[in-house]
Amino acid sequence: MARRIVIASGKGGVGKTTVCVALGKALAAAGKKVLLLDFDNLRSIDLMLGAAGDVVFDWGDAAKGRCGVADAVLEADGLAFMTCPPDYDVLTNDDVKRLVREVEPGYDFLLFDAPAGIGRGLSLACAAAQKALVVATPDLVCVRAACRAAEQMESLGVRNSRLVINRAVYRDIRRKKLLNIDDVIDETGVQLIAIIPEDKNLRRAGMSGKLFAPRNLSYEPFRRLAKRIQGIQAPLWFV
Repeated sequence: MARRIVIASGKGGVGKTTVCVALGKALAAAGKKVLLLDFDNLRSIDLMLGAAGDVVFDWGDAAKGRCGVADAVLEADGLAFMTCPPDYDVLTNDDVKRLVREVEPGYDFLLFDAPAGIGRGLSLACAAAQKALVVATPDLVCVRAACRAAEQMESLGVRNSRLVINRAVYRDIRRKKLLNIDDVIDETGVQLIAIIPEDKNLRRAGMSGKLFAPRNLSYEPFRRLAKRIQGIQAPLWFV
């Protein structure tokens, strides 16, 4: 049975989808079979993987029987993924659960990229999830949103959450321009699993449609996150 993880933030612009795709690549590089499911109807995963032109069907089509599940699964840049339907009007949590039951035997990890906010898209993304990663940047607005997202996911039955602090800048934290790590943990109430430093290479990779290669130094925090998710000891990465 696949491990099913929803990745949420509460607020947009914190790098949640980048974390989702990069973690997927790190798990795939470790020999795991990974499927990304995009629950954000703004749809970014196919763009980040450079495969926007290849999309014909989305997971909503598969859930409603308009195509086979295999028809909605694409592969690009070493990852399998399913894109989000343009709207959620006719889709239910039960649709998501049935879809996940059908696809999960072929994978070790299913990563659900939730939309920003705490609305219906988050509810759908949590429908079949076992665990959650809550992504926050170390500032008050994003931390409050992450706290709300974690609370909402718990109310939806996803009670095993871990915190990913993204785009951390040690210099700014030391100068108190950003919250320190302990403050972020305390304010969100979520146990820390990873710290991802601010890295311009990640932004460039997302804009180019090809996320960074495993040999890039930017990849190392995600390699460590992938290990920690699997229960393998790995130090936090923060420089």
